[in-house]
Amino acid sequence: MSGLNYQKQAQDFYGKAPVIILGSGASAAHGMSGMWALGNHLVENTDISGLNASENDTWDEFCQLLKDSVDLEAALYCVTASEELTFRIVKSTWALINSEDNGIFRSSLEDNSMFPMTRLLQHMFKSSLKTVNIVTTNYDRLAEYACDQGRIHHFTGFTHGFFRQLAGPAEITSARRANIWKVHGSLDWFQSPLEDTVALSNINDIPDNYQPQIVTPGTQKYQKTHLEPFRSIIHNADQALNEAGSYLCVGYGFNDEHIQPKLMVKCLRQNTPITIITYALSDSAKRLILDGKAQNYLAIERGETDDQSIVYSSLDMNPLKVEENLWTLDGYLSLIM
Repeated sequence: MSGLNYQKQAQDFYGKAPVIILGSGASAAHGMSGMWALGNHLVENTDISGLNASENDTWDEFCQLLKDSVDLEAALYCVTASEELTFRIVKSTWALINSEDNGIFRSSLEDNSMFPMTRLLQHMFKSSLKTVNIVTTNYDRLAEYACDQGRIHHFTGFTHGFFRQLAGPAEITSARRANIWKVHGSLDWFQSPLEDTVALSNINDIPDNYQPQIVTPGTQKYQKTHLEPFRSIIHNADQALNEAGSYLCVGYGFNDEHIQPKLMVKCLRQNTPITIITYALSDSAKRLILDGKAQNYLAIERGETDDQSIVYSSLDMNPLKVEENLWTLDGYLSLIM
């Protein structure tokens, strides 16, 4: 496979106005904690005072699973946490991710070229596109910050302002807009004392009688995502995925049941082109894309160093080793711009 081919393939796929899918790897690039670091944080920082005996047993079992090197998602699925224990895990998760998110926001105030995503979105909007859809499993607001730095309006399912309420996509109009569909919730979403979900800007602590609306892995995940606002957000994400001309996956591990099925049906049944850039292709990604029946794919992962990439393409049976960084968003942009 010549250099020309994969570059041309990248440009062809990009030219079909991709829906962008962001996974945890996209945030890890900015220093956000991954599942392993989050697991350690939960063990050390979750408030377990006053739990009943059964909840304490569940917590001990969960901590033991993590010590036995079971990954966090699997550990949370193995135990059945009570509502109270789940709430405490959510609070502890929120505290870590929120403080990291705030740190990145503060750094971005001094570095206006911090987000490659800003350059990607600005480039996409140089065309006749009016809307770009971003679907993400992340709770952080890095996609929103990237939009702000590029003077791009973003919509996450809420009105604008400091105390934001749920709004339909037609309620807010602008000449160009990035829709950011956060299928597992967001750091700034809270259930209010009225039991509706509101979004609060610039909040450093969880307000009294408010609960963070982020869905952690585990048995309650399915239950939670059948309720608002998740139901509407997932519906809008599904619609974006269904209508997509192509997909650009950044640091996405292909392990999420809310995004996965739609994505795979489109790639396998309709041959919708998919580009994946990531530090390391997950087993799920390899199974679904490389060993699956996907006809139109370009997948790039890191080689042995940051300046080496392994390129997998539907144009060639054999992976290609390239001595340059194409696996980060920055590196990918060098292919398409």
